[in-house]
Amino acid sequence: MTTSVKILYFSWLREKMGRSEETLALPSGVHTPEALMALLAERDERGAVAFADISFVHIAVDQNYAELDTLIEHAEEIAFFPPVTGG
Repeated sequence: MTTSVKILYFSWLREKMGRSEETLALPSGVHTPEALMALLAERDERGAVAFADISFVHIAVDQNYAELDTLIEHAEEIAFFPPVTGG
């Protein structure tokens, strides 16, 4: 069964991807944010640039902070964003 998920990009990830969001049918074998980022990086040049160093990418799955190995099989929304700083 193919699952579609809404992907949101914030800040410099939005700029590098050239879009703020998209809906993507997750192929079989893509069960985690880490696998999704690898898929996006392989898909095109924009993804390759945006996800060249995933150590600077934070993740939220259905609006909850997530880790690289969080299961996303039943997620409706995945957001990628840079670390937040402030003072």
